[in-house]
Amino acid sequence: MLEVIVILALLFVAFVALGVYVSVKAVGAAKRGVDRTISQARRTVEDTTLRARSLGQVGVAGELAQLRLRLRTSMKATQDALHAGVAEDASLKESIGLFQRLSAHGHELDDQLRRLEREPDRNRVTRQLPELRERVKQITDSADALRWAARDRAQAFAAEDLAALSAQIDVEAGALRDWSRTEPDWSVVDLADTAAEPRASAPDPGAARQEPADHRGADGGEQPPQALTGRDPRQQPYSWQKSPRPEATN
Repeated sequence: MLEVIVILALLFVAFVALGVYVSVKAVGAAKRGVDRTISQARRTVEDTTLRARSLGQVGVAGELAQLRLRLRTSMKATQDALHAGVAEDASLKESIGLFQRLSAHGHELDDQLRRLEREPDRNRVTRQLPELRERVKQITDSADALRWAARDRAQAFAAEDLAALSAQIDVEAGALRDWSRTEPDWSVVDLADTAAEPRASAPDPGAARQEPADHRGADGGEQPPQALTGRDPRQQPYSWQKSPRPEATN
């Protein structure tokens, strides 16, 4: 009885631990989903704000907004392209590693541009703009190169697959056409013509069993044997024909 109680207690503890583990995992997944949603919403709002500033403001503020919008747009497009292509092409994992290193520089530059938007000394910000433009260009050019290389690779694979598929279809189409020319069309065969063909006559089995003829002549002399030939079956009278009567002799 004690052993049964211990086993039940262990099962109860195991079920409780499993329930706690599943609950923690579910809460963690929900938290990550919420954080992801909040991050996406914050990024969308910030991109919309930057787009409005780049169009509505002039001077240093407008140029800073344009630089940030250009940087964020290029990095986001490259990230989406690489993560979408790695599911079909495992070789893009190395490209993703390079992009992650590039993203660190991009985030650092984006944070610097955000701080400069609140900088009251506009003259100092103006002096830093050439360097900022060069850094943004360097990062976006690298990101664009990765993105377009991944897209060109995917398009090349698709073109090769389409070419191979087209070649196989051409071969199969040719085989089908050859089959249609060589295979007889039984729907147009005239069975009456086939039935009207004369049948080959079988040899008369009785002819093979005939005794050899007597080669002696009327004078009792020996005559040279003649070649034995089977009688032509076509010269045989039909069963309904009567044999001619021998002439009466006196």
